[in-house]
Amino acid sequence: MSSKRDYYEVLGVSKDASQNEIKSQYRKLALKFHPDRNKSSDAVEHFKEISEAYAILSDKEKRTVYDKYGHAGVDGKYNTEDIFKGSGGNFDDILNDLFGKSGRGGFESIFENMRGGFSFDKQRGSDLFYETSITLEDVLYGKQMEISLHKNIMCDVCNGSGCYQGTSKITCSICNGNGQVRKTRNMGFSTFVTVEPCRSCKGQGRIIDKPCKNCKGNGTKKGTKKLNFKIPPGIDNGDYTIPEEGEIIPEGVNGDLIVRINIKPHSYFKRDGPDIFYDKKINMFDAALGDKTTVPTLHGEEKIQIEQGSQPNTIIKLKNKGLPKNSYSYGDQYVRLVIDIPKKITGSQKEIIRNLKDEIYKK
Repeated sequence: MSSKRDYYEVLGVSKDASQNEIKSQYRKLALKFHPDRNKSSDAVEHFKEISEAYAILSDKEKRTVYDKYGHAGVDGKYNTEDIFKGSGGNFDDILNDLFGKSGRGGFESIFENMRGGFSFDKQRGSDLFYETSITLEDVLYGKQMEISLHKNIMCDVCNGSGCYQGTSKITCSICNGNGQVRKTRNMGFSTFVTVEPCRSCKGQGRIIDKPCKNCKGNGTKKGTKKLNFKIPPGIDNGDYTIPEEGEIIPEGVNGDLIVRINIKPHSYFKRDGPDIFYDKKINMFDAALGDKTTVPTLHGEEKIQIEQGSQPNTIIKLKNKGLPKNSYSYGDQYVRLVIDIPKKITGSQKEIIRNLKDEIYKK
């Protein structure tokens, strides 16, 4: 379970707050906690927290996912980079209005820290893909998963450095540790200067002088990693992301693990979002006379009352017997009455039914 505070609680707004209310409240909190104004030791952490909450709740798609699944759905579907992707405009007009350009720059600086120092210059590992199937019961309660991933893992001899034991990387002599090289070209009356990553050290500024014999200087080796994670309740078919559990890149950015969830068809329940549908077959006499019966639900058996004179396709609603909508409410189960009319009856039975019909529908 996530230890994060509820995003609505972080911003101090209700769950049905409008976008204008959310934006207005973020303005107040940003003014209070922005590090340019607030020099307390926890100001940066508070500013990170309210900015992440606003990035989710100011985006319609992300807010819908959060309202449905809580932190488990958001953390499973978006990594930190995705949370803020495309949200810059949501912050620009607020922070620039409050603090000028310095406010936006301050946000970008903090944003880099929130992304764990992510740099677009760093190498990124490949994403890995894992597909699994779960039942509707798993959707109700969530499911704890333990899987084994065959992937590159950190070399246990050099601890990912790629260097021979007792040695370390040395400064690249080509770029003098800068990771970049400048090239100057004279073109008539003009001089063009270009900067590009150093090919010798691949932009790292350091190179391996003596490589590790176990991993041959790669810092990684083929292996198996056991990974535990929980599929949250209420989840739907689709792809969900576990950040940085893909292929690892020493001194770079790890790839992600993409988990594809397929929900198995149930033998008698049908699903529509958080709601469950079930067909209950009854005979025509119980439909006419009324009766009490039991029906299955994902939560266990439930007693229902069939009203006298129930018609075919009558719907009986069982409140809160569906799947989780979010962390505090459930969908409903809808029971449709299917009237079973016998196809074969004897002559004496026909006579009884005719007499009954004449009695009931006599003019």
